[in-house]
Amino acid sequence: MNPIDLDHVLTVLGAAAWSTEEQSRARVAGGLALAVYDGRTRDQGTPYLKHPLAVVMILRTEIGVSKPESLLLALLHDALEVAPESEALLVQHLGGAFTARLCAMTADHRLEQRPKAVGDETRWRFKQAALAAEDLLVRLADRLHNLRDLAVSPNHDRRRRFLRSLGDFHLPLADAARGLSPQLEAMHSLLHTEYVRHRQEIRP
Repeated sequence: MNPIDLDHVLTVLGAAAWSTEEQSRARVAGGLALAVYDGRTRDQGTPYLKHPLAVVMILRTEIGVSKPESLLLALLHDALEVAPESEALLVQHLGGAFTARLCAMTADHRLEQRPKAVGDETRWRFKQAALAAEDLLVRLADRLHNLRDLAVSPNHDRRRRFLRSLGDFHLPLADAARGLSPQLEAMHSLLHTEYVRHRQEIRP
């Protein structure tokens, strides 16, 4: 299998249809994604970059998102989770406002590079619930791809925890936000359908 390169990242983003300035920003973001996710794998053993690229594809092809900044956010949504030390680099190349959005989408214990502590899960849920509509859409697309990927995860405890969290938090959150935009309405429908299917196929 050929390694993922910048041209592939730009193709997944659909950057050929963007303005010259947006394409330039996409090349910068793509280069950062290649660097930040390089050498990292998911627990399924797949290259980590495949996950954010899949989230981009969900947003583009299934939800109809075309706004470049939202797709770049999806591409880098896990950057600070896997490499919190990259924050300064992201600020330097993509700006403080963009990086602040990534920070808002990342759990505090990840940003602070420490083990998860009592109270972190509650704070993380409040943080997600406070996201702006576009950023919440990215976070829910992330949940949707993780759900689709769940069957190939070797970690059965992770499966149980993920499904429990989805059922008692993310699905209600998606339901509450569905009226904010047609895209969030579509995302809620997809997430709910996939959740029902996985509950039937995977015993938590």
